[in-house]
Amino acid sequence: MGTDLAKKRILVTGSGGFIGSHLVEKLVQTGCRVKALLHYNSTGNMANLNHLDKALLQETEVVFGDIRDGFYCDRLTRDIDVVFHLAALIGIPYSYVAPVSYIQTNITGTVNLLNSCLRNEVEHLLHTSTSEVYGTALYKPIDEKHPLQGQSPYSASKIGADKLVESYCRSFELNATTIRPFNTFGPRQSLRAVIPTIVTQALKGDEVRVGSVFPRRDLTFVLDTVNGYVKAGGRSDLRGETINLGTGESYSIRDLIDQVAGILGKELKVIEDKERVRPEKSEVLELLCDYSKAKELLDWSPAYTLEEGLKEVLEFFRSAGVEDSSSYHI
Repeated sequence: MGTDLAKKRILVTGSGGFIGSHLVEKLVQTGCRVKALLHYNSTGNMANLNHLDKALLQETEVVFGDIRDGFYCDRLTRDIDVVFHLAALIGIPYSYVAPVSYIQTNITGTVNLLNSCLRNEVEHLLHTSTSEVYGTALYKPIDEKHPLQGQSPYSASKIGADKLVESYCRSFELNATTIRPFNTFGPRQSLRAVIPTIVTQALKGDEVRVGSVFPRRDLTFVLDTVNGYVKAGGRSDLRGETINLGTGESYSIRDLIDQVAGILGKELKVIEDKERVRPEKSEVLELLCDYSKAKELLDWSPAYTLEEGLKEVLEFFRSAGVEDSSSYHI
Protein backbone atom coordinates (compact mmCIF):
# COMPACT_ATOMS: atom_id res chain seq x y z
CA MET A 1 0.00 0.00 0.00
CA GLY A 2 1.33 3.47 -0.78
CA THR A 3 0.45 7.12 -0.84
CA ASP A 4 1.41 10.03 -3.07
CA LEU A 5 3.66 12.22 -0.92
CA ALA A 6 3.45 15.05 -3.46
CA LYS A 7 -0.18 15.65 -2.42
CA LYS A 8 0.66 15.79 1.29
CA ARG A 9 1.34 18.65 3.69
CA ILE A 10 4.75 17.85 5.16
CA LEU A 11 6.52 19.01 8.32
CA VAL A 12 10.28 18.47 8.66
CA THR A 13 11.75 19.12 12.11
CA GLY A 14 15.48 19.66 12.27
CA SER A 15 15.35 21.06 8.75
CA GLY A 16 18.44 23.19 9.20
CA GLY A 17 20.55 20.15 9.98
CA PHE A 18 22.66 18.04 7.67
CA ILE A 19 20.17 15.32 6.69
CA GLY A 20 17.16 17.57 7.28
CA SER A 21 18.22 20.17 4.72
CA HIS A 22 18.77 17.52 2.05
CA LEU A 23 15.38 16.00 2.89
CA VAL A 24 13.61 19.35 2.58
CA GLU A 25 15.29 19.88 -0.77
CA LYS A 26 14.18 16.47 -2.05
CA LEU A 27 10.61 16.84 -0.81
CA VAL A 28 10.16 20.27 -2.42
CA GLN A 29 11.60 18.93 -5.67
CA THR A 30 9.05 16.10 -5.43
CA GLY A 31 6.24 18.64 -5.27
CA CYS A 32 5.41 18.42 -1.56
CA ARG A 33 4.08 21.37 0.43
CA VAL A 34 6.84 21.57 3.03
CA LYS A 35 6.94 23.36 6.38
CA ALA A 36 10.57 23.41 7.55
CA LEU A 37 11.16 23.86 11.28
CA LEU A 38 14.40 25.50 12.40
CA HIS A 39 15.48 25.90 16.01
CA TYR A 40 14.62 29.43 17.05
CA ASN A 41 17.45 31.96 16.95
CA SER A 42 17.27 35.74 17.14
CA THR A 43 19.13 36.32 13.87
CA GLY A 44 16.87 34.18 11.67
CA ASN A 45 19.84 32.01 10.65
CA MET A 46 18.56 29.21 8.40
CA ALA A 47 21.69 27.07 8.79
CA ASN A 48 21.97 24.45 6.04
CA LEU A 49 18.77 25.61 4.34
CA ASN A 50 20.93 28.46 3.04
CA HIS A 51 22.46 25.93 0.65
CA LEU A 52 19.13 25.37 -1.12
CA ASP A 53 18.42 26.99 -4.45
CA LYS A 54 16.57 30.27 -3.86
CA ALA A 55 13.60 29.16 -5.98
CA LEU A 56 13.23 25.99 -3.91
CA LEU A 57 13.55 27.93 -0.68
CA GLN A 58 10.79 30.32 -1.76
CA GLU A 59 8.49 27.30 -2.14
CA THR A 60 9.26 26.23 1.46
CA GLU A 61 7.44 27.54 4.52
CA VAL A 62 10.29 28.18 6.95
CA VAL A 63 9.32 28.50 10.63
CA PHE A 64 11.35 28.94 13.82
CA GLY A 65 10.55 27.27 17.12
CA ASP A 66 11.50 24.66 19.70
CA ILE A 67 10.11 21.12 20.05
CA ARG A 68 10.69 21.30 23.81
CA ASP A 69 7.54 23.47 23.91
CA GLY A 70 4.47 21.25 23.75
CA PHE A 71 2.09 24.13 23.04
CA TYR A 72 4.22 25.17 20.09
CA CYS A 73 4.24 21.57 18.77
CA ASP A 74 0.43 21.62 18.80
CA ARG A 75 0.36 24.70 16.57
CA LEU A 76 3.16 23.35 14.42
CA THR A 77 1.39 20.13 13.49
CA ARG A 78 -2.04 21.56 12.68
CA ASP A 79 -3.12 20.75 9.10
CA ILE A 80 -0.06 18.52 8.62
CA ASP A 81 -0.36 15.08 7.00
CA VAL A 82 3.17 13.67 7.41
CA VAL A 83 5.89 14.60 9.92
CA PHE A 84 9.55 13.80 9.34
CA HIS A 85 11.10 14.20 12.80
CA LEU A 86 14.85 14.85 12.64
CA ALA A 87 15.28 17.55 15.32
CA ALA A 88 17.74 16.35 17.97
CA LEU A 89 20.94 17.09 19.80
CA ILE A 90 23.41 14.75 18.11
CA GLY A 91 26.95 15.60 19.22
CA ILE A 92 28.17 12.60 21.19
CA PRO A 93 31.11 14.30 23.02
CA TYR A 94 28.92 17.08 24.43
CA SER A 95 26.41 14.53 25.72
CA TYR A 96 29.02 13.55 28.36
CA VAL A 97 29.15 17.18 29.48
CA ALA A 98 25.45 18.15 29.43
CA PRO A 99 23.34 14.98 29.36
CA VAL A 100 20.16 16.63 30.65
CA SER A 101 19.99 18.85 27.59
CA TYR A 102 19.85 15.69 25.45
CA ILE A 103 16.98 14.35 27.53
CA GLN A 104 15.08 17.62 27.17
CA THR A 105 15.43 17.80 23.40
CA ASN A 106 15.61 14.17 22.30
CA ILE A 107 13.12 12.64 24.73
CA THR A 108 10.82 15.45 25.90
CA GLY A 109 10.85 17.04 22.45
CA THR A 110 9.88 13.74 20.84
CA VAL A 111 7.03 13.05 23.27
CA ASN A 112 5.71 16.57 22.64
CA LEU A 113 5.55 15.78 18.93
CA LEU A 114 3.95 12.39 19.57
CA ASN A 115 1.18 13.98 21.64
CA SER A 116 0.65 16.72 19.06
CA CYS A 117 0.47 14.21 16.22
CA LEU A 118 -2.21 12.34 18.14
CA ARG A 119 -4.23 15.46 18.93
CA ASN A 120 -4.02 16.79 15.38
CA GLU A 121 -4.58 13.38 13.74
CA VAL A 122 -1.38 13.42 11.71
CA GLU A 123 -1.46 10.55 9.22
CA HIS A 124 2.16 9.39 9.57
CA LEU A 125 5.16 10.26 11.74
CA LEU A 126 8.64 9.30 10.55
CA HIS A 127 10.92 9.30 13.61
CA THR A 128 14.71 9.44 13.26
CA SER A 129 16.79 7.03 15.31
CA THR A 130 20.52 6.30 15.00
CA SER A 131 22.73 3.24 14.68
CA GLU A 132 24.44 4.41 17.90
CA VAL A 133 21.53 2.85 19.84
CA TYR A 134 22.97 -0.58 19.03
CA GLY A 135 26.30 0.12 20.76
CA THR A 136 29.21 -2.17 19.96
CA ALA A 137 27.81 -5.01 17.89
CA LEU A 138 26.93 -8.23 19.71
CA TYR A 139 26.58 -9.81 16.27
CA LYS A 140 27.14 -8.62 12.71
CA PRO A 141 25.63 -7.44 10.50
CA ILE A 142 23.22 -5.58 12.78
CA ASP A 143 19.53 -6.04 12.07
CA GLU A 144 16.60 -4.31 13.73
CA LYS A 145 16.30 -7.09 16.35
CA HIS A 146 19.76 -6.37 17.78
CA PRO A 147 19.63 -5.35 21.47
CA LEU A 148 19.80 -1.62 22.23
CA GLN A 149 22.79 -0.53 24.35
CA GLY A 150 23.17 2.94 25.81
CA GLN A 151 26.91 3.42 25.52
CA SER A 152 26.73 7.24 25.65
CA PRO A 153 24.21 9.69 27.11
CA TYR A 154 23.36 10.61 23.51
CA SER A 155 22.55 7.02 22.51
CA ALA A 156 20.57 6.54 25.73
CA SER A 157 18.45 9.60 24.91
CA LYS A 158 17.76 8.24 21.44
CA ILE A 159 16.84 4.82 22.85
CA GLY A 160 14.36 6.59 25.12
CA ALA A 161 12.86 8.45 22.17
CA ASP A 162 12.67 5.28 20.07
CA LYS A 163 10.86 3.42 22.84
CA LEU A 164 8.39 6.25 23.30
CA VAL A 165 7.53 6.06 19.60
CA GLU A 166 7.08 2.29 19.93
CA SER A 167 4.82 2.77 22.95
CA TYR A 168 2.62 5.33 21.17
CA CYS A 169 2.16 2.91 18.28
CA ARG A 170 1.13 0.14 20.69
CA SER A 171 -0.81 2.20 23.25
CA PHE A 172 -2.53 4.83 21.12
CA GLU A 173 -2.34 3.32 17.61
CA LEU A 174 -0.31 6.25 16.34
CA ASN A 175 0.91 5.56 12.81
CA ALA A 176 4.65 6.03 13.28
CA THR A 177 7.72 4.53 11.65
CA THR A 178 11.27 4.66 13.02
CA ILE A 179 14.06 5.20 10.49
CA ARG A 180 17.46 4.16 11.82
CA PRO A 181 20.27 5.52 9.61
CA PHE A 182 23.77 4.25 10.08
CA ASN A 183 26.60 6.78 9.69
CA THR A 184 25.32 9.20 7.06
CA PHE A 185 27.86 11.49 5.41
CA GLY A 186 27.94 14.05 2.61
CA PRO A 187 27.97 17.77 1.81
CA ARG A 188 26.79 20.15 4.58
CA GLN A 189 27.76 17.82 7.41
CA SER A 190 29.10 19.39 10.62
CA LEU A 191 32.86 19.77 10.88
CA ARG A 192 32.67 17.80 14.12
CA ALA A 193 31.79 14.62 12.18
CA VAL A 194 34.63 12.29 11.29
CA ILE A 195 34.61 12.60 7.48
CA PRO A 196 34.51 16.42 7.41
CA THR A 197 37.21 16.35 10.12
CA ILE A 198 39.44 14.27 7.86
CA VAL A 199 38.58 16.02 4.60
CA THR A 200 39.02 19.61 5.77
CA GLN A 201 42.37 18.87 7.39
CA ALA A 202 43.55 16.93 4.33
CA LEU A 203 42.63 19.82 2.03
CA LYS A 204 44.68 22.25 4.14
CA GLY A 205 47.81 20.21 4.81
CA ASP A 206 49.49 16.85 5.15
CA GLU A 207 48.45 16.02 8.71
CA VAL A 208 45.14 14.67 10.00
CA ARG A 209 44.40 14.81 13.73
CA VAL A 210 41.71 12.34 14.84
CA GLY A 211 40.81 10.22 17.85
CA SER A 212 41.15 6.44 17.60
CA VAL A 213 41.71 5.12 14.07
CA PHE A 214 40.32 1.66 14.86
CA PRO A 215 36.51 2.05 15.15
CA ARG A 216 34.65 0.87 12.06
CA ARG A 217 31.54 2.49 10.65
CA ASP A 218 28.93 1.70 8.00
CA LEU A 219 28.88 4.91 5.94
CA THR A 220 25.86 5.89 3.85
CA PHE A 221 25.82 8.83 1.46
CA VAL A 222 23.21 11.42 2.44
CA LEU A 223 21.20 11.22 -0.80
CA ASP A 224 20.77 7.47 -0.26
CA THR A 225 19.56 8.11 3.29
CA VAL A 226 17.11 10.78 2.07
CA ASN A 227 15.82 8.39 -0.58
CA GLY A 228 15.01 5.91 2.19
CA TYR A 229 13.10 8.56 4.14
CA VAL A 230 11.04 9.53 1.09
CA LYS A 231 10.24 5.92 0.23
CA ALA A 232 9.10 5.27 3.82
CA GLY A 233 7.15 8.53 4.00
CA GLY A 234 5.19 7.54 0.94
CA ARG A 235 3.91 4.40 2.64
CA SER A 236 0.83 4.26 4.86
CA ASP A 237 1.28 0.66 6.06
CA LEU A 238 4.46 0.80 8.13
CA ARG A 239 2.93 1.39 11.56
CA GLY A 240 5.39 0.45 14.31
CA GLU A 241 8.18 -0.64 11.97
CA THR A 242 11.84 0.16 12.61
CA ILE A 243 13.97 0.21 9.46
CA ASN A 244 17.77 0.31 9.19
CA LEU A 245 19.42 2.32 6.41
CA GLY A 246 23.04 1.38 5.73
CA THR A 247 25.35 -0.17 3.14
CA GLY A 248 26.36 -3.52 4.62
CA GLU A 249 30.05 -2.52 4.53
CA SER A 250 32.22 -1.04 7.29
CA TYR A 251 35.42 0.99 7.16
CA SER A 252 37.86 1.96 9.89
CA ILE A 253 38.81 5.60 10.46
CA ARG A 254 42.23 4.67 9.11
CA ASP A 255 40.58 3.31 5.94
CA LEU A 256 38.78 6.64 5.49
CA ILE A 257 42.02 8.60 5.81
CA ASP A 258 43.69 6.33 3.26
CA GLN A 259 40.77 6.72 0.83
CA VAL A 260 40.86 10.51 1.10
CA ALA A 261 44.64 10.49 0.64
CA GLY A 262 44.24 8.33 -2.46
CA ILE A 263 41.64 10.63 -4.00
CA LEU A 264 43.83 13.69 -3.31
CA GLY A 265 46.99 11.90 -4.49
CA LYS A 266 48.96 12.75 -1.35
CA GLU A 267 50.34 11.14 1.79
CA LEU A 268 48.68 12.07 5.08
CA LYS A 269 50.35 11.84 8.48
CA VAL A 270 47.90 10.62 11.12
CA ILE A 271 48.05 12.08 14.61
CA GLU A 272 45.93 10.36 17.25
CA ASP A 273 44.55 12.92 19.72
CA LYS A 274 43.67 11.34 23.08
CA GLU A 275 41.31 14.22 23.85
CA ARG A 276 39.11 13.07 20.97
CA VAL A 277 38.86 9.45 22.16
CA ARG A 278 35.64 8.39 23.89
CA PRO A 279 35.72 6.81 27.36
CA GLU A 280 36.82 3.19 27.01
CA LYS A 281 33.49 1.59 27.94
CA SER A 282 31.60 4.12 25.82
CA GLU A 283 33.35 3.66 22.49
CA VAL A 284 31.35 1.85 19.81
CA LEU A 285 33.87 -0.36 18.04
CA GLU A 286 31.99 -1.39 14.92
CA LEU A 287 28.68 -0.69 13.21
CA LEU A 288 27.74 -2.86 10.25
CA CYS A 289 24.21 -2.66 8.88
CA ASP A 290 21.84 -5.37 7.75
CA TYR A 291 19.51 -3.40 5.45
CA SER A 292 17.54 -6.38 4.15
CA LYS A 293 14.35 -5.08 5.78
CA ALA A 294 14.64 -1.76 3.93
CA LYS A 295 15.20 -3.67 0.71
CA GLU A 296 12.17 -5.87 1.33
CA LEU A 297 9.73 -3.22 2.58
CA LEU A 298 10.90 -0.15 0.65
CA ASP A 299 12.77 -1.58 -2.33
CA TRP A 300 15.67 0.52 -1.04
CA SER A 301 19.39 -0.08 -1.41
CA PRO A 302 22.36 2.31 -1.43
CA ALA A 303 23.35 3.69 -4.83
CA TYR A 304 26.55 5.62 -3.95
CA THR A 305 29.91 4.02 -3.25
CA LEU A 306 32.12 5.38 -0.47
CA GLU A 307 34.55 6.80 -3.02
CA GLU A 308 31.78 8.58 -4.94
CA GLY A 309 30.47 10.07 -1.73
CA LEU A 310 33.92 11.19 -0.54
CA LYS A 311 34.50 12.96 -3.85
CA GLU A 312 31.23 14.87 -3.35
CA VAL A 313 32.34 15.88 0.15
CA LEU A 314 35.76 17.00 -1.07
CA GLU A 315 34.18 19.11 -3.80
CA PHE A 316 31.76 20.69 -1.33
CA PHE A 317 34.49 21.72 1.09
CA ARG A 318 36.74 22.93 -1.70
CA SER A 319 33.92 25.22 -2.83
CA ALA A 320 32.88 26.27 0.67
CA GLY A 321 36.36 27.33 1.70
CA VAL A 322 35.73 26.39 5.35
CA GLU A 323 38.27 26.29 8.12
CA ASP A 324 39.56 22.89 9.21
CA SER A 325 38.09 21.16 12.24
CA SER A 326 41.28 20.56 14.22
CA SER A 327 40.40 23.32 16.70
CA TYR A 328 37.06 21.80 17.77
CA HIS A 329 37.20 20.89 21.44
CA ILE A 330 33.75 19.27 21.88
